Amino acid sequence: MSVYEINTAKDCVYGNSYVGRGIMIGKTGDGKKAVFAYFIMGRSANSRNRIFSEAENGEVIIYPYDYSKVEDPSLIIYSPVKVWENKIIVTNGDQTDTIYDFVKAGKSFEDALDTRCFEPDAPNWTPRISGMITLGENDFTYKMSILKSADAEGTACNRYTYSYPSLCGLGHFIHTYQHDGNPIPTFCGEPERVKIPDSIDDFVSEIWENLDADNKISIYARYIDIATGECENRMINKYSK
Repeated sequence: MSVYEINTAKDCVYGNSYVGRGIMIGKTGDGKKAVFAYFIMGRSANSRNRIFSEAENGEVIIYPYDYSKVEDPSLIIYSPVKVWENKIIVTNGDQTDTIYDFVKAGKSFEDALDTRCFEPDAPNWTPRISGMITLGENDFTYKMSILKSADAEGTACNRYTYSYPSLCGLGHFIHTYQHDGNPIPTFCGEPERVKIPDSIDDFVSEIWENLDADNKISIYARYIDIATGECENRMINKYSK
């Protein structure tokens, strides 16, 4: 298999019962849109008790579906998406706020994540995955990161950052877990290459319909017109009000 092979979103998630939380970032085949998608899955009742909501400022917020059933909100309630000027931040935890505060202060994506670590949920030590799109006049670049435990005991944090130019039809996919397990195996290797279709509906449906039906919870995607800045969004919650 060529290292330059590009899989479809279906290829990346179908048949894997638990990829966890995932971020896809890339550029449409026609070269007109910057794209990202973020989805969450859950095995426990606490993890499954969530819905996405979008604010007018472009922020996406996770709320409990049923507040009476919340057990521990610390690792499941956060803003996965925030926007600062020409930067769009998407993560799987409250490091969204850390990155936002740092770039707002003129510091870097890497500077922000140097202050953070994997999640303290032994024995899984769930990785923190993050992405950031930086829009320019006629194009964009993007970065992805994963912070994960260096060993089974959680004694140290390994930090990996990947920087990408935007290429037509190409995106990258990073997720928290390799597959289901106990403990759950952490994602390994570089972000996977994934095809980005021109249609947001095709993109969202391809991901959502091929995620495990029992464990998928919510998905949010945004297509940003590079020339005009206009956005098109889609959101699906398995449990809706």
